[in-house]
Amino acid sequence: MIVITNPSAIANEISIIDSLFKEGLSLLHIRKPAFTVIEMTQFIDQIKPEYRDRLVIHHHHQLAEDFGINRIHFSEKERRNSSLIDSERKIFSTSTHSIEDFNSLENDFDYAFLSPVFTSISKENYHPKANLFEALKLKTNHNIKVIALGGIDSKNIQKALENGFDDVALLGSIWNSEKPIKQFKLCQKIVLSR
Repeated sequence: MIVITNPSAIANEISIIDSLFKEGLSLLHIRKPAFTVIEMTQFIDQIKPEYRDRLVIHHHHQLAEDFGINRIHFSEKERRNSSLIDSERKIFSTSTHSIEDFNSLENDFDYAFLSPVFTSISKENYHPKANLFEALKLKTNHNIKVIALGGIDSKNIQKALENGFDDVALLGSIWNSEKPIKQFKLCQKIVLSR
């Protein structure tokens, strides 16, 4: 199971991240689009070094070397405009919003988000444009794992996993919750029960 940071700062965020890792979080995607290099450096620096192998950087990719992080995420726009994907000693992920985009991915990527699966919890008025469960029946790219993103919570994780997704990514269900750790554990229990 993957958790993506809230784009903007959250109260006690580093403490929550630390607790998520202690509870068994496998990957944390750091998505802070407005952060400068300095802010991103300070943010990563607060995360315990023993968790850095579970961090995925969305922005300021050059910081990966400084922190010994070997996971990089490319947005859809970056992927299309970049020839920077050099898979030596790195694990890459990306974002897609249609099965056609997912199917056309090169094998440089280990996994890709496909979104939105359900109506977003964190983005207002962000709804699925297509039924991604039906779309997954047209999946031809079997070398890359497909991760459900968008509106994922404890009520629909099972549906996503039963209908062709390899894993799920949580954002709004964690960061919009008054008890993010409790919410994470509830989602984790469902994923582990499969």
